Amino acid sequence: MSALIYSPARTAMQSGTAKTGYWVLEFEPEKPRKIDPLMGYTSSSDMKSQIQLRFDTREEAEAYARSKGIAYRVEEPNQPRRRNISYSDNFRYDRKTPWTH
Repeated sequence: MSALIYSPARTAMQSGTAKTGYWVLEFEPEKPRKIDPLMGYTSSSDMKSQIQLRFDTREEAEAYARSKGIAYRVEEPNQPRRRNISYSDNFRYDRKTPWTH
């Protein structure tokens, strides 16, 4: 039984940082997923794959895993690269790409 500790990134539909900044402990699957031959659904008989524990800090998640004797792996969060974009650059006379419409 091993676990993965990570901090979730924002979804593709978010421009802000809501629902980020916490840490999650998820158990890694012990059994492979199976495809249902009739409907084509992917299913698993591993019930631990449904458990997701939330913690405020990474240290709390690691302390929990150590206290319960769970082997864990920590995945560092990626920092988003912010581009400074100016709306007025769309209308510059020396644009690198031509105006299309």
